[in-house]
Amino acid sequence: MDAAAHFKGKKITVMGLGLLGRGLGDVRYLASQGADLIVTDLKTREQLASSLAALAAFPDITFVLGEHRPEDFRDRDFILKAAGVPLDSPYINEARENGIPIKMSASWFAEIARIPIVGITGTRGKSTVTHMIQWIFEHAKKKILLGGNVRGVSTLALLDQVQGNEVAIMELDSWQLQGFGEVGISPDIAVFTNLFPDHLNYYKNSMVAYLDDKAQIFVNQKEGDTLVLGRQVEEIVREPYGDRIKGNVVIAGEQDLPADWKLKVPGAHNRYNAALARAAAHAAGIDDSSIREALETFTGVPGRLELVRTVDGVAYYNDTTATTPEAAIAALTALNDSLAAPGTGGIVLVTGGADKALDMSAYVETAKRLAKRIIFLAGTGTERIRGEFPDAPIFNDLESAFEDARAHASSGDAVILSPAFASFGMFRNEFDRGDQFNALVASLPDA
Repeated sequence: MDAAAHFKGKKITVMGLGLLGRGLGDVRYLASQGADLIVTDLKTREQLASSLAALAAFPDITFVLGEHRPEDFRDRDFILKAAGVPLDSPYINEARENGIPIKMSASWFAEIARIPIVGITGTRGKSTVTHMIQWIFEHAKKKILLGGNVRGVSTLALLDQVQGNEVAIMELDSWQLQGFGEVGISPDIAVFTNLFPDHLNYYKNSMVAYLDDKAQIFVNQKEGDTLVLGRQVEEIVREPYGDRIKGNVVIAGEQDLPADWKLKVPGAHNRYNAALARAAAHAAGIDDSSIREALETFTGVPGRLELVRTVDGVAYYNDTTATTPEAAIAALTALNDSLAAPGTGGIVLVTGGADKALDMSAYVETAKRLAKRIIFLAGTGTERIRGEFPDAPIFNDLESAFEDARAHASSGDAVILSPAFASFGMFRNEFDRGDQFNALVASLPDA
């Protein structure tokens, strides 16, 4: 697709460059298409050094770093907003007052590409379901483009790959779905996995506001579209939004996956995820034989109960994306069930981090019951629950925590990084946390 006409000569302010690669890719793409760019970010030039170095080939970009300025949100053709911009941002309000359209990468792609979209959201499981669907579609020889909340991928830049016969598969968090709401569109096939408290600091403790952003995945669907609802979220969605659902509704959960389908990824939560992926694939016309072959060979997603390596009989798992108590509970439960002798306390747990103001009581109970040793990473969340674990050590760096975990793990045990909290402070982001863990595992000598 030649999308240059949408961007060439357009005055675009990009709000949020970041370090994950998605914002960087958007800026690089827009610059290559001839857009007149102002890139503004609250991070400083020093903090964004790696992203700025990657944009050195585009000297005409204007960077406003360490601050936002109201004047950069006036007299522009578009504002491209990054995920996580505050709901009450005065700068976005400035743009609205000046009649400037607010865009986001995934939804802007959907507007322009006009190809079928499969969108996946939910508090937990959306990454795994997204990659399960990708795996199924590829197994069925369908041409796909993978975007949305995917590490390092600029969804906007995927426009260069659009020929018109692809399906876009997008993982969509609540923030990215704000962009779909802005332009009044929803994916053709929408998957809503589940809903638990999360990002309540952003949503000012309002689950209603959080759900409303999530609901943008289906509220603008048309007749003939499909909404796949996980059983956990069915009633949560139907009560406030029942009269706004226009697509065909399919309900799915772990009991809807045939019992004789054997998955490589452990846990009841992954059978739940697989059932949702199966329902989405059915909606796209893929038969059960092909779906089963794909799901039974799916090995998981990096950073999500990822088996990194087994050394001296100890299995090391990276579950860095478990940033909520529900996610960490699911991982611990699945891991316990996979042990040779479940319930024996063969789990060494590295956990803790920055607080998200969530209810941790169930997680505390599960960790006490299933982990033989608990090791904390320092942070505001750790401080909130440390009194429940008076004997657990707290470390200010991952390397020290890892060494403690290694020292207390025996053959047949599992060491898992499953934080249950955010990564702010000690790490650049949750992926950096997982990358550091994987590097430490990789550095272990062979048995």
